Amino acid sequence: MIDIKFLRENPEVVKQNIRNKFQDEKLPLVDKVIALDAESRAAKGEADELRANRNKNSKQIGMLMAQGKRDEAEEMKKKVSADAARLAELEGKETELAEEVNKIMMVIPNIIDPSVPIGKNDTENVERERFGDPVVPPFEIPYHREIMESFDGIDLDSATRVAGNGFYYLRGDIARLHSAVLAYARDFMIDRGFTYYIPPFMIRSSVVTGVMSFAEMDAMMYKIEGEDLYLIGTSEHSMIGKFIDQIIPEEQLPQTLTSYSPCFRKEKGAHGIEERGVYRIHQFEKQEMIVVCKPDESPMWFDKLWQNTVDLFRSLDIPVRTLECCSGDLADLKVKSVDVEAWSPRQQKYFEVGSCSNLSDAQARRLKIRVAGKDGKKYLPHTLNNTVVAPPRMLIAFLENNLNEDGTVSIPTVLRPYMGGKEKLVPKAK
Repeated sequence: MIDIKFLRENPEVVKQNIRNKFQDEKLPLVDKVIALDAESRAAKGEADELRANRNKNSKQIGMLMAQGKRDEAEEMKKKVSADAARLAELEGKETELAEEVNKIMMVIPNIIDPSVPIGKNDTENVERERFGDPVVPPFEIPYHREIMESFDGIDLDSATRVAGNGFYYLRGDIARLHSAVLAYARDFMIDRGFTYYIPPFMIRSSVVTGVMSFAEMDAMMYKIEGEDLYLIGTSEHSMIGKFIDQIIPEEQLPQTLTSYSPCFRKEKGAHGIEERGVYRIHQFEKQEMIVVCKPDESPMWFDKLWQNTVDLFRSLDIPVRTLECCSGDLADLKVKSVDVEAWSPRQQKYFEVGSCSNLSDAQARRLKIRVAGKDGKKYLPHTLNNTVVAPPRMLIAFLENNLNEDGTVSIPTVLRPYMGGKEKLVPKAK
């Protein structure tokens, strides 16, 4: 959500940004909100003048009564009464216009960073850098469900009977590997100076609309029937929401947080062969990283965040690449985003395992998060988030890249303490 003052002073910049995001249907909203804003400010100006006159006129009525000028006082009372009725009308109009302006401003996309490539959708995202050599082994890599089943580690049929499609049971070594990866990711981020959190797994609508666009909310969130609560799609929602309506002392910045949570998503996207199994699901667990910082520090933190994910995956012997999201693939609140993609030997291509985003001051403005500067002035901080790791999707990359020809899976050194010292997972048939 951009600043109304910026839109008022730079309408053509805002319109060009909308064009760059290929959302031309939103172009009329700029002129509409400018007109409504002008009407709102005019109503406020008239109301402020009436409020000022009310006090002055009340004093004058007292003086006239004291001087015995009852007729003049009665005339003044009529004027005060008429002004009061007009003021009530204007105050109602102010509220109505403010709500309408805010509703439109919530839909107009944030101004993207100049470095963002212009493109219509994710097919025009741009590869930035590769880390590790993608290897295709001289043996066939089974589908990830088959790998898990070789360890007797997954039961999708029972999950479907219990909860429907998009759910799973993990068990045995695969379940332990799932938990080990999360525990390792937690400690990895703590070692990098982040404070560990376990947040609420449900949030109010005021937080939902503060952290994401309406389109994202409709596509992702599950609402609790009869209550003002939503199941979180990522712990970023709870963690940024933690600061709603708060004033943060500047000396407490940056806030560097890492949080664990289950995540719940509608996942209305594609469901081809590679999206089955545990790739595209309604419930998963994730370790997230969140930063609240000074505006001039957010580009530095953006680079640090995606690098953390790259470093974690490389420590697990998984090749990755970074992909710069183009303008048309950016959610409306984001100014810049980089996806981290892991190599799939089976598919012989990369697939998304994490996304790093800089939202500038959009979430802070919506949630009314402010910073008290050392000079006494208040300003909006920038917020950023990034996936540390999200199994079980991450397990697909892990199993494929660490699978041996004999069906065993090697456990990288850093993960062995979380797996009881095991160096390999051995299929049940072995």
